[in-house]
Amino acid sequence: MPRPRIPRRVWFQPGFTYFKPVGVPLANILEVIITVDEMEAIRLKDYEGLDQVKAAKRMGISQPTFQRIYESARRKIADALVNGKAIRIEGGHYTFVGRGFGRGRFGRRF
Repeated sequence: MPRPRIPRRVWFQPGFTYFKPVGVPLANILEVIITVDEMEAIRLKDYEGLDQVKAAKRMGISQPTFQRIYESARRKIADALVNGKAIRIEGGHYTFVGRGFGRGRFGRRF
């Protein structure tokens, strides 16, 4: 029996959840789905510039797990950019711990 998954802590909910290439009708477009926890890994490492150990600690996961999440997200983004696919941000196994929720209050999304 596999070990139960620990929800990843996410500190930011994206305001936009869909990106697509200009000039391609929605009916003709393929898409990749990036989970919210993958988006958080990209945000922490690439946008905030944290190293993997600090980013993993912020998300409440181990560094090897962070590396797997981060690499998965980068592969999906590269696929979308190279092949002209849309990117949808949704789903994942995470706990939202963002600003405005107050200390000790969590919003859960699975």
